[in-house]
Amino acid sequence: MTPRLATADDVPALAVLRTAVAKDLTRQYGTGHWSALVSERAAVDPSRQRRGIGRRLVAEAIAMAREWPADAIRLDAYDAPAGAGPFYAKCGFREVARVIYRTVPLVYYERVIEPRA
Repeated sequence: MTPRLATADDVPALAVLRTAVAKDLTRQYGTGHWSALVSERAAVDPSRQRRGIGRRLVAEAIAMAREWPADAIRLDAYDAPAGAGPFYAKCGFREVARVIYRTVPLVYYERVIEPRA
């Protein structure tokens, strides 16, 4: 697998992928904000999780941010069992805040991008 920026041609496959992820999270954790099905308007196929793909995607995002250049990557995760917070922590992100946005509990994470040596 070689990460690359998505294009408009990738939208249908990404919608199918995100829907599969939503269904899998709902099966594992019950109905929540993660349960919404996605139309063609991001994520790792549940059958391929826990094989290092997500870590490789994060590493590629860091490399792309470094080239941009950016000083950090900031993101959020659901503050719930279905949330990806533990994954982000394993990838070197640190928790910076907990908020409720439009009734959805979220945890904000940040990873500072070190400049190239």
